[in-house]
Amino acid sequence: MTESTALYDVPGPHARRRHLIYGLVSTALILALAGWILYLLFANDQFTSTKWSPFLYKGIQELLLQGLGNTLKAFAYASVLSLVLGAVLAVGRLSEHRPVRWVSTLVVEFFRAMPVLVMIFFIFVALKVQPLPALVAGLTLYNGSVLAEVFRTGIHAVARGQGEAAYALGMRKTQVMTFVLAPQAVRAMLPAIISQLVVALKDTSLGYLITYEEFLHAGKLIASNLDYDLPFIPVVMVISPIYIGMCMLLSWFATWVARRERRNPKTEAVGVAPAEPETLLPGR
Repeated sequence: MTESTALYDVPGPHARRRHLIYGLVSTALILALAGWILYLLFANDQFTSTKWSPFLYKGIQELLLQGLGNTLKAFAYASVLSLVLGAVLAVGRLSEHRPVRWVSTLVVEFFRAMPVLVMIFFIFVALKVQPLPALVAGLTLYNGSVLAEVFRTGIHAVARGQGEAAYALGMRKTQVMTFVLAPQAVRAMLPAIISQLVVALKDTSLGYLITYEEFLHAGKLIASNLDYDLPFIPVVMVISPIYIGMCMLLSWFATWVARRERRNPKTEAVGVAPAEPETLLPGR
């Protein structure tokens, strides 16, 4: 006899057999697709020694490492500034003063609607800003505006009674936001924050369009080299796993922070000792 839940029925023997068949068929199709792609790569001579030999040279390795370092530097600046800008705009949107709320809303909606590349090009070409500051500014304006909405939604997601209880204790709005609402909202917002930081990390690749020497720019220089028979596919196969690894590292860091937060003694419920049978009330 199978058990059921409020959302679905636990599959029985026939359903589990069907699921096993579906899984095996799906795995076979994925392996067949991967094999077909490998066959095409070998047929088009993408694994020849000429195309992969550039990665053996020290100069090429240093070029890639320098590009990776520039990517991480741009991401570090953009992520910190985006979080700060997002927090400031979120506070503005939650303000009780109508002009402040309107201005913050206008800024958020404008930069959320603007394409990142347009902002980067405008700052770089029209304002004559250097590549790194132009890239960081464009990423900060866009991601900060998106994070402002994430922060505002997270604050509103906290139970209304939490803030009302804090106000009843005589706390000011700043204290309620800092010590009551924000710590609880961060736990709910963390996945969305990390997802937006992953977007910022990937968008640093737009820097090559304004001649910023980041990771993708270094790969482009190698891929367009005629001396190595245009090793475009090998460059993609080297650069893509590194980008994927960095994004997975961010996700792992978010999971680690969430687990650490749950184990924090400050966030755990305090146990109350049960009353003993012989305990008397005061005055008895």
